[in-house]
Amino acid sequence: MAYEAQIAGVGDNPAGRPYYARAVRYMQRKSGAELAQRRGAIAAAVRAVTPLDFVNGGGTGSIEKTTAEDAVTEIGAGSGLYQPVLFDSYLGFSGRPAALFALPVVRRPGPGVVTVLGGGYLASGPAQASRLPRPYLPAGLRLDAQEGAGEVQTPLLGQAADELAIGDRVWFRHAKPGSCASGSPSCT
Repeated sequence: MAYEAQIAGVGDNPAGRPYYARAVRYMQRKSGAELAQRRGAIAAAVRAVTPLDFVNGGGTGSIEKTTAEDAVTEIGAGSGLYQPVLFDSYLGFSGRPAALFALPVVRRPGPGVVTVLGGGYLASGPAQASRLPRPYLPAGLRLDAQEGAGEVQTPLLGQAADELAIGDRVWFRHAKPGSCASGSPSCT
């Protein structure tokens, strides 16, 4: 089993970062070529000693690259298949959100603003907007750039807020797979 995190786990098309994207794609091309050669050599060496039924490789962001390797017999597709926010920045993979969590509206501070109870979990990694859960339904809501997703409450902005009543649910997408694993009451 092999997981190529530098390919499968790094988005190659982050919004607003064209030079970084180009560098990531270059690194992934070089690394992918080396990995294919190394994985093939390892599989051949093991087969010289004993039968080898499975050679696993890949991850959500590298499915199409890893399936092209002759040595690989199965793909680890990864939890990105439920399309959390971090997987929106991949050129070679797109999906539809398939796992969400809901938070109730608890306040309506003014026009175009609602506050929901809690905020879900942030994804691990550097503190940045891409690590925050994102409002999904109803469409047209966004996090407040000054507040983000809070542990106690989360203000949401947008015209869709005017259609929500106290007790209505707002559905969010997780930022990253596993971000709901610690048993949050928000993870329903």
